[in-house]
Order: sequence, then C-alpha cells, then structure tokens
Amino acid sequence: MTIRGAVVDDETRCAHWHGDDDVLAILFPCCRAWYPCRECHDEHAGHEGALWGADQAETRALLCGRCGGTLSIRRYRATGACDACGMRFNEGCWLHHHLYFA
Repeated sequence: MTIRGAVVDDETRCAHWHGDDDVLAILFPCCRAWYPCRECHDEHAGHEGALWGADQAETRALLCGRCGGTLSIRRYRATGACDACGMRFNEGCWLHHHLYFA
C-alpha cells in the first residue's frame, strides 16, 4: 500500500508523529488514500479530511506499519493494538480519535 504525506520511514512514521510506537496509518474515507496522520492528509490531499461514520466500524481502515496488517475501526478502537502482530500503537492516539471517527 502506498502511504501518502510527510512519511519519514517504512513503518509509516511521519514528520508530525515519529516516536517508536507511531506505526499506524489510516485510510481516509474522503479520498480512499492512506496517510500516517490527519496533518499529513490535510497538507497533501488538497481537501479537508472526512470522518469515518459510526456505521462504518467494520471497515478495515487502519494499517500497522510494523507488519502491514489491517484492522477494522471497531477493533482498533477496542484494543489499540494490531491483530496480526500484537504491536501496541501510541496510546496518545486516543486523544485524537475525534479527528478520524464520528
């Protein structure tokens, strides 16, 4: 999958979020493109990002930068970890859910 934006490594870290556990990309519903974060999307997509609706919780819209596995919005929000490799994502991401999910 192609990850767009200010990507700085092959595990989806970007210029905005580049800590050890910042290895998560999200598929944006507005353009069906993968970005590491909302800032990357809004800077590079040419339009404002849309939110995933509550009725889209089963959509596999999260990508683990460590193993390449995808997980559903529901599963990500419930666990904060990759189903495939068990990698825990940055716990601070919970503070930003309002930027991605309705």
